[in-house]
Amino acid sequence: MAANNNGSSSSSAHVLIYPYPASGHIIPLLDLTHQLLTRGLTVTVIVDPSNESLLHPIKSRHVFNFNTLILPSPAPDFTFSQNNLIAKMKAIRDLHFPLIVDWFNCHVSVSVSAIISDFFLGWTQELADTVGVPRVVFSPSGALSFSVFHHMWHDLPTNVDDEECLNYTVSFDKVPNCPKYPWYQLSYLYRSLKQGDPDWEFCRMNYLVCGDTWGFVFNSVNDLERVYFDYLKELTGHHKVWAVGPVLPPDDDSMISNRGGLSSMPRHDLMTWLDKRGSRSVVYVCFGSRAVLTRKQIDELAEGLDKSGVHFIWSVAQKNLMIPESNELANILAESVGRNRFEASKVENLREETLRAVGKGGSSYNALDEFVKRLNQLKQV
Repeated sequence: MAANNNGSSSSSAHVLIYPYPASGHIIPLLDLTHQLLTRGLTVTVIVDPSNESLLHPIKSRHVFNFNTLILPSPAPDFTFSQNNLIAKMKAIRDLHFPLIVDWFNCHVSVSVSAIISDFFLGWTQELADTVGVPRVVFSPSGALSFSVFHHMWHDLPTNVDDEECLNYTVSFDKVPNCPKYPWYQLSYLYRSLKQGDPDWEFCRMNYLVCGDTWGFVFNSVNDLERVYFDYLKELTGHHKVWAVGPVLPPDDDSMISNRGGLSSMPRHDLMTWLDKRGSRSVVYVCFGSRAVLTRKQIDELAEGLDKSGVHFIWSVAQKNLMIPESNELANILAESVGRNRFEASKVENLREETLRAVGKGGSSYNALDEFVKRLNQLKQV
């Protein structure tokens, strides 16, 4: 375990930030870290050696109030879990929990005001209780998905037709607007694990315990999901729910170019290519860092993109996903960039609302200020 301490301001709170080590989780939480640092907080971020390089842009910009706590990378034990994700989550908890407690015991003068951790790291609620500081849950996605996820693990819907009937509809009646989803769109973990098994119980408690947190921070915009943020405030019984998104990287080319690690295409080349394309004329294709397409799916997707004639950026990582047949996909893509579609106009309006939200005086900007204010008040308690 290695740590560096650059000192902290006596007037501002010191928070410990713990991202889940996956691209879609760690990158937005590091963007939030930058926003907190620019507002005067002192931050210590926990990462393992494989993700330490992602901190370099922040280190270079925030010399005096940014610290790191480098913990060893866990080795998943598949003796007690055959699921890769759960084995990794358990290994992180078993290795890091005692190390973080030791860090607190050895740094009593640091006076951490709160732990901000990813919603995947539900066990950090117990950690926060153990060291005696509040926990804030960070969600890299929105309030609707979080609400559905919570009720999925709380209410435990079942497929009354047949587990093989992937189109069976599941309704979440307690969530505003009563969202409905076909069975196959529910969490793969939820569908694949057996109720009552240790892995299933671990997952369920890992997510449900988020309801016991001191507060929530969402990478979303209040104006887009107001009804769901109001619902979460009602569900939790408090108003410590902040929509601060979309959290953006600093407007600094040296930091943006290194954000999220290296890419096969330099950022400047990509932006130059985009600048030569018309508005709303490019399709972005990405299935996340954990998804791996089959060869057939890749071929169908590539053929569909080619037939559509649209400009596209395809972000590739190395799970099977349902890809439409290439002719159907081509039609979908060609239609998606049509300039007369109602959805295109709606997206443009949402884009403008989002830009206003993150600008000075906007809802997300003000929510972030309020969140920092509450954290500083914790320091004074």
